Amino acid sequence: MQSYSIILVITMVYEHTNSKGKKYFLHGKGRLFYFASTQKENAIDLPKGYQIVENSRTGLPMLKKE
Repeated sequence: MQSYSIILVITMVYEHTNSKGKKYFLHGKGRLFYFASTQKENAIDLPKGYQIVENSRTGLPMLKKE
């Protein structure tokens, strides 16, 4: 009989709700960061030294260095 181990990895994912009420998730690939309306495998937490700003016309979130 074989025994199996289950490893659960919990990662924090940054979620932003804009002024229009739509949710966005922060994703990253290396040094490229982007927001998407769906959460995918490469969703990440907010990197240190960055803040979220929102485009006043479209409501899209963007990262800005502090």
